[in-house]
Amino acid sequence: METLTLVVMGGLAGVMAGLLGIGGGALIVPVLVMVFEAQHVNPDVIMQAALGTSMATIVFTAVSSVLAHQRRSAVNWSIFKSIAPGIVVGSLLGASIAHVLTGRTLRIMFVVFMFLLALQMSRGTMATSAHRRGLPGAAGVSAVGGVIGLLSAFFGIGGGSMSVPFMTWCGVPARQAIATSAAIGFPIALSAAIGYVVAGWNVERLPPWSVGYVVLPAFAGIVGASMLAAPFGARLAHRLSDATLRRIFAAFVTILGVKMLWGLL
Repeated sequence: METLTLVVMGGLAGVMAGLLGIGGGALIVPVLVMVFEAQHVNPDVIMQAALGTSMATIVFTAVSSVLAHQRRSAVNWSIFKSIAPGIVVGSLLGASIAHVLTGRTLRIMFVVFMFLLALQMSRGTMATSAHRRGLPGAAGVSAVGGVIGLLSAFFGIGGGSMSVPFMTWCGVPARQAIATSAAIGFPIALSAAIGYVVAGWNVERLPPWSVGYVVLPAFAGIVGASMLAAPFGARLAHRLSDATLRRIFAAFVTILGVKMLWGLL
């Protein structure tokens, strides 16, 4: 049942990555927390293990998603090159900070993030033409990347819930923003995953077959399904309106957030 749960969540995360340019961590992390709790993993490391494993899966989800978008020439590589340096620094810093925080503190932060994300997704993230402006300079874009990378590593996500609204607010077309966000998710996830591996290298009482805070069996179950599903989501992004799917995603994230909040209380 645990394996089936991870595979299903991986598939949903892959569709969301391709469709909305997000890494799926908002789905993966709470499910990993539930699975690790059922396996009686040390509570002190559950959140870090869930976050690290989520970031590792997003590395592969991002690759699958961006290849599907690039076949349609939708990725803006100029934005990617400007934002990537800040992304890498912010992601490594976020993983380092998460290592020293308590599991309960990380859970509280993640629950708040989930409710904010659900609100954002239910309302939509695309800027109207009246509020659009141009991108800031290279230094400004890189600084924004640092913030996105930091928060992404904190919450085990690919950053699309922040990078897509930022790019559309700056006037980048929606489909191009989604495709570019998928590309941005790769350096975010790779840097953060490396940070979680290093930070958790000598931590005791992690689940079996863990490399730092990355739990390999859970990683394998999720990543296979997500890589297969991401191209399907990318095709939907180029064919369908995403309003209904955004609301479904928001409702699902809210349910998981309530369950995590109930566990805290």
